Amino acid sequence: MFKIQTLNNISRNGLDRLPGTLYAIANELAEPDAILVRSADMHRAPIPASVKAVARAGAGTNNIPVAALSARGVPVFNAPGANANAVKELVVAGMLMAARNLAPALAFVHELPPGDDLHARVEAEKKRFVGSELAGKTLGVVGLGAIGVKVANAAYALGMRVVGFDPHMTIDGAWQLSAQVARAATLNELFAASDYLTFHLPLNDKTRGMFGMQALELARRGVVVLNFAREGIVDAQALRQGLADNRIGHYVSDFPESDLLADPRVIALPHLGASTGEAEENCAVMVVDQLRDFLEHGNVRHSVNFPEARMARASNGRICIANSNRPNMIGQLSHVLGEAGVNIAQMLNASRGDLAYTLIDVDSKIPATLVSAIAGIDGILSVRVIED
Repeated sequence: MFKIQTLNNISRNGLDRLPGTLYAIANELAEPDAILVRSADMHRAPIPASVKAVARAGAGTNNIPVAALSARGVPVFNAPGANANAVKELVVAGMLMAARNLAPALAFVHELPPGDDLHARVEAEKKRFVGSELAGKTLGVVGLGAIGVKVANAAYALGMRVVGFDPHMTIDGAWQLSAQVARAATLNELFAASDYLTFHLPLNDKTRGMFGMQALELARRGVVVLNFAREGIVDAQALRQGLADNRIGHYVSDFPESDLLADPRVIALPHLGASTGEAEENCAVMVVDQLRDFLEHGNVRHSVNFPEARMARASNGRICIANSNRPNMIGQLSHVLGEAGVNIAQMLNASRGDLAYTLIDVDSKIPATLVSAIAGIDGILSVRVIED
């Protein structure tokens, strides 16, 4: 029986994929085997030593202490692309709101007192909200992952010219991206070419403040900046300076900032990116399937810290090992198994940065002494045995 602790409400369609005969699920559990989370901040409390995996029903993992879990040999799973359509639609809505001045126009209509002259007043005042069309404008998309590709393709379908930048684009992403989307050679080239700018990247040391003062100097006057990725990607000083001297026409963000709420050019939304029933279900189903495959078979799919590692079972006994990525680890593991008289039926080893992960199927019962011997090898972070 695996014990799964939920730190947020997780879609029932996802949880129902964990059979009750194998899984106990609750928001408070002693010694859980795994944690399912959405937005809860896991930096605030210690994570039990019993935890073998953490799965986030979403894409970003800033609320999870990934580095600390990596040091313990614990994989962190996420759901890349499961909420991509929801975010794409919100980005398109944000562009339309900015282009057509929809926020102030809606506020104007809602503030009108009822009366027989309503239509006359609307006709007299509508010129205040004259906007522009997206067709023919250039959208710069920074980050061509699951969301960025969908945004780029949708913008092209609306008649926009689209320029993308992503030096680490995957082959799958390239296949899905419209051939009509131009590729910028540098970020500076993209900033200079764009009427609209949208960012779809994780927040890290390389992306923090990516749209800063230098980008502001290069950008077209009146550029519309959209940030549905992470707050820190747009530098606060550059944003305020750009709004102050009208170099930024609109700022559309999923991360409200109190001192900007009164600015009519700022369209701030309450972190709605993945807030659709469909996205929540997609994310839950995806991470639950990944978590179950890991707990029952040791396979790793869509982990933010572990390498991809999937191997069909060749026997009833499997050893799952996380270790520091260093020379001769496979040799030491083979030696320890040989000393224990355990034959290897098949083995898979993969690495990612400083971390490596190995699956070993064996032909015989796995003795506790073997597990202890493996755990005693310098650099081993975690050892788990799965036996049917």
